[in-house]
Amino acid sequence: MTTAASPTSPPAEPPRHGLTPGTARAALAYPKFRLVFVGLALSQIGTWMQNVTLPAYVQDRTSSPALVGVTIAVQLGPLLLLSIPGGALADKVSKQKLMLAMQIVSAILTLGTAFLVARDSSLLWIFLVQAGIGSANALNAPAFQASMPLLVHRSDLAGAISLNSAMINGTRVMGPVLAAILAAFGLSVSLIFVINAVTYLFFIAALVLVQMPDVKADTVVRGWRQLGVGLTIARNRLVLHRLLIGMFSFSLISLIYVGLFPSVAELNFDIAAKSSTYRWLYATWGFGAFFGAISVGTFLSRFHRRVLIVRGFTGFGIALAIFSQLRDPVTPFAVGFVLGFFYFMTATAITTSLQLNMKDGERASVMPLWFMVFGGTVPIGNLIGGVLFEVVGARAVLGVGAVWALFLAWWLDLRRQPPESFLTEAEGGEAPLVVGDPAE
Repeated sequence: MTTAASPTSPPAEPPRHGLTPGTARAALAYPKFRLVFVGLALSQIGTWMQNVTLPAYVQDRTSSPALVGVTIAVQLGPLLLLSIPGGALADKVSKQKLMLAMQIVSAILTLGTAFLVARDSSLLWIFLVQAGIGSANALNAPAFQASMPLLVHRSDLAGAISLNSAMINGTRVMGPVLAAILAAFGLSVSLIFVINAVTYLFFIAALVLVQMPDVKADTVVRGWRQLGVGLTIARNRLVLHRLLIGMFSFSLISLIYVGLFPSVAELNFDIAAKSSTYRWLYATWGFGAFFGAISVGTFLSRFHRRVLIVRGFTGFGIALAIFSQLRDPVTPFAVGFVLGFFYFMTATAITTSLQLNMKDGERASVMPLWFMVFGGTVPIGNLIGGVLFEVVGARAVLGVGAVWALFLAWWLDLRRQPPESFLTEAEGGEAPLVVGDPAE
């Protein structure tokens, strides 16, 4: 199997911004990237308004962590099933048209969710509509991740990824805060979902205004075998399959609390899932995640990603161990901020290292595996975790996740791997870590 980049529109030209390569400021110097970034950010605010409100609605309506787990599973489960077909589809059709179609479908289905919630309809119908939104996201994600990095030069990719992660977590803060404010003014849950549907228009407008680069992978593999191209690439490059396996187990075992956050708040801290206190707790955790993500492209940019991954897992494991044992409603705010910081500092360092060890034409085939192990695995962990919460308790489950994160700090230490495990600098890979270097 061979792959090569076959662009229909060229990637970004070498930078002329005069800024430090690989930083967040350098990425924002590209006008096309900036426009898409802003459009997506405004859209994501609405998405996180719904992401924090819907699980809390289910928890309040049913008082069942297991059903909260089902809510997350139907939203993220399609990433596990459709990411690889989505990547293959992105290499066959216009990525830009595919993204536009999926955004429109998601907006329509979000309006459907608002209608069902307003009527307190059967959860089965709500779950089915959420599965439709999840399927649209799964088909959209590979096309977006294959195109967005090409809006900046490869030397500025780390800053773009850091900004993208920070944006996701910044909106993770702004969404719940805005939802709390709107709820305080009397807006119902269903009207919050209507507002989310409207925010899709910002990203749709950006996709209409910007011509996204569309690099195709030229492979000798055809038909159903093309679905395995990404697996072959990852298997043949040690750094890729080590990062993917590590993230798979991290999502499955250590990130159970993310989807079950309202259940953790009620069971451990006696904070009602429908209360403003819960929304502020979630926002504080998201605020920490925002700083963790942006740190990789700002004040931590002088450290090599392989160092940040080890330190990130260590900090996360310690923070989660403490978070799991708290019993009051105040301390979780401080610890939650630290937990969020190390969570997305680690995730951003991992995805940056992953992207820098792929050629441009490989992204549409390999990135679906990332969505499967990062987002697609979370619902499985939530389904299992929701049941375990009711059987053995949330503290024990989160404690196991903390121990596993500390193990990953050792197992995913890429500093011990030989140079041939990585994409070479000549092919666009990241610079190696030299013993004694300040970045170490």
